[in-house]
Amino acid sequence: MNVSYRWLQEWIDLTDLSPDQVADLLTRHGVAVEAVRSLNPGLEQVVVGEVLSVEPHPEADRLRVCRVDVGGGEPLQIVCGAPNVAPGQRVPTALVGATLPEARIGEATFRGVASQGMLCSAKEIGMDVRLLPKEQTEGLYVLPPDSPVGMNVVDLLGWDDAVLELDLTPNRSDCLSMVGVAHELSAVLDRPLRLPDWSEGGIGQGPSPVRIALETPQCRRYAAQVIEGARPVPSPLWMQMRLLAAGVRPIDAVVDATNYVMLELGQPLHAFDFDEVRGGRIRVRSGRTGERLRTLDGVDRGLDPSMIVIADEERAIGLAGVMGGENSEITKKTTRIVLESAWFDPGSVRRTSRRLGLRSEASLRFEKGVDPEVIPLALARASRFIVDHAGGRLVGAPVDEGAFRDDRKVVIVRPDKINDWLGVRMAPDEMGKFLKRLGFAVDRSDTAAWRVEIPSRRRDISREIDLAEEVARLYGYDRIPATMPEGQATAARRTPQQRVRESIRRFLTDIGCFEVWTYALQNPASLEPFAGIQSPAPVALMHPMSEERSALRTTLLPGLLDVTAYNVRRDQRDVAIFEIGRVFWAKEAPLRTLPEERELAAVLVCGRFGLHGLGFSGQKADFFAIKGVAEAILEQLGLEAEFVPGIREGLHPGRTARILAGGESVGWAGALHPDVEERWEVPEVYYLELDIQGLVPLLQRESTYRPLPKYPGVSRDLALLVPRDRAAKEVEEWIRRYGGAWLEDVQLFDVYEGTQVPGGFKSLAFRLSYRSEDRTLTDEEVNDALRRMVKALGDLGVQLRAE
Repeated sequence: MNVSYRWLQEWIDLTDLSPDQVADLLTRHGVAVEAVRSLNPGLEQVVVGEVLSVEPHPEADRLRVCRVDVGGGEPLQIVCGAPNVAPGQRVPTALVGATLPEARIGEATFRGVASQGMLCSAKEIGMDVRLLPKEQTEGLYVLPPDSPVGMNVVDLLGWDDAVLELDLTPNRSDCLSMVGVAHELSAVLDRPLRLPDWSEGGIGQGPSPVRIALETPQCRRYAAQVIEGARPVPSPLWMQMRLLAAGVRPIDAVVDATNYVMLELGQPLHAFDFDEVRGGRIRVRSGRTGERLRTLDGVDRGLDPSMIVIADEERAIGLAGVMGGENSEITKKTTRIVLESAWFDPGSVRRTSRRLGLRSEASLRFEKGVDPEVIPLALARASRFIVDHAGGRLVGAPVDEGAFRDDRKVVIVRPDKINDWLGVRMAPDEMGKFLKRLGFAVDRSDTAAWRVEIPSRRRDISREIDLAEEVARLYGYDRIPATMPEGQATAARRTPQQRVRESIRRFLTDIGCFEVWTYALQNPASLEPFAGIQSPAPVALMHPMSEERSALRTTLLPGLLDVTAYNVRRDQRDVAIFEIGRVFWAKEAPLRTLPEERELAAVLVCGRFGLHGLGFSGQKADFFAIKGVAEAILEQLGLEAEFVPGIREGLHPGRTARILAGGESVGWAGALHPDVEERWEVPEVYYLELDIQGLVPLLQRESTYRPLPKYPGVSRDLALLVPRDRAAKEVEEWIRRYGGAWLEDVQLFDVYEGTQVPGGFKSLAFRLSYRSEDRTLTDEEVNDALRRMVKALGDLGVQLRAE
């Protein structure tokens, strides 16, 4: 919202305050001012000049020699190249020594003809030509014919002003108008407002030719005034300049009047060609399925019952609060207009404007909610401007339908409670004074609980705590003493789930994996290869921003694959990434209850994986690499991993394992299915997924410690021939069972299937560690334990590979 300092001065005394001081006051009292901008772009010695005559230049076809009256002394001779220069025009004239935004003017000679200044275009004097009509941007900027000759252009254009650019929070819709900001300053400064009679000269008399029917509860008040004879002439220069300062494009006297009143009072208005309102009856109703309307931007739009439509007896003529229809647009042939001022349901306007992509200053105000008390005042104010500036005549009295006359709420306020919240001891009289300065009516008959009536312009006030904030703003945040919080403090500690999450994150980072964050919203097509993972179907959004982000993810894998594919396409084929995030599992389809949210940790590796450094670059990733990562993570958490063959959507059916810990399923590890690799165009990929919430109940609440060993251990490497269908886990359990009391650890470090192994077998190599707590073991003792263990393995069909 751009606020004119001079405009505010018309209603409140600011003579002792500069624009910067006003901005500081507003900011310190809760209405942030982002910037203060002077309207004068740097003009000096630029006055209104009247072109008396125009003669051809004797030596240049495109130049003209003009005699210009600048209001004092002899007319000046100025050489001009503008194609639209003509006698009788009044234009900005830069005198010798004048300063323009991008130039300084001196006396010059053009092809032998002296020039005593410069006739200026809109761009040359620093106007924002993007907001001007095309005819005002080509050639000289022609001023109104009644502009006083010799007057300083800065004064004529109202550029002795500054604009305060407000950065409003969503709740302060009352400050989306000049009068709203004036009310705010009046309260802050405790100075009276000098507001005009908004309805003066704008209320017609007698019967009106327009009839109104409210056929939807989404329009609770609608007022209209018929005006005839209004012409689409330019609005006064002062009005155009105030619109430009606010960032609004001037159009003509009718449209400019509605926009000006919207900025002034915060009430959007719209004008229809009344002769195009068939039957003379305006119906405010819901849109109909299949109904269409070509809006003022020339786009043919489909309507539906969620939209509020302005219609006549036969068709839709406008989208309420959003945009008018082309079929009722005001043209040069228009002789009668009907001016609309109304209250429309904020939610409906918001949904319609977003669905159609039609956001405007008007829709913004309707979305926030307009003040119903201002509706007739804004209608009368705009009607008067149209009569005064467009030559219109009021036809009949305004028609005002709907029972929504005000929106005043009553809030109970306890002064002692406000003092407790703010941490001050404010006298009741001072608190009551602050509330009255804000325009609130205060009933203090009950000294402990006041009844405060809220004006309808302050839609953001509905609770006692809201009024506490209002009191604090006027009291001054800088006057509230800073105090330390009181109460018992407890030492912060992480929850078990947080500890698991951080342990996994730290470990994966330490081994060279990069953490990534991907979208929780995915394309349903990217989730298809993983359909059925804990959920019959992904949860779809009702109003997604795009198809790419229209469903909640059921697995972290698609996001990780997108990251991997992005890197592979850029020739980065060694990828080791992980993500810790939530997935959403629906229990049913269609959804009737909230989906289950589970926090997972997922790892994806492809290419070479492991430590990288000078002379080495890791090893090619395989199933055992990702399995080792899972084992190491669970070991850090004090859990022992067990892997059993399994089938998981999106993973290779023969190279996938379910991960168990404490007999409970806690995740999956395996190779990606070839079809999925082909779809994402990635090389051989391995994936690990752990259920963080499933791990937490398995954690040991207490840790057990034992002394460091006093005696050395003995290691033996054992190569075994194992039937191919015998799981390595089963062999390991057998070794631990029959390895003897001194067996401390068993590690599988090699699996081999090849020509040197008999058919139907595979070679498993284990490293066995032996240690005694009371002495050093001898070779004979260890060898004897090995022989007994190998003999027991024979029952599984396992033998030493050397035999």
